[in-house]
Amino acid sequence: MTDSKNINNPVGQGGGQRKKLSRAERQNNGPHRNLDRKGAADKKAELVRKMREKARGAEAAAQPNDDTAQG
Repeated sequence: MTDSKNINNPVGQGGGQRKKLSRAERQNNGPHRNLDRKGAADKKAELVRKMREKARGAEAAAQPNDDTAQG
């Protein structure tokens, strides 16, 4: 059995082979990150849409109705 340098780094203990990572994945830009970014963009677009709708509602409530003001 091979001796390890310390107890926190046992050599030959489980794990198996690691998956070969592409260059993009090594830079943390893999497909999982692309999905996360798409999800974040979708959430932001939904939030902006809700904020615009709310602003339109507040804008419409703030403006007096011109038809009733004229006599």
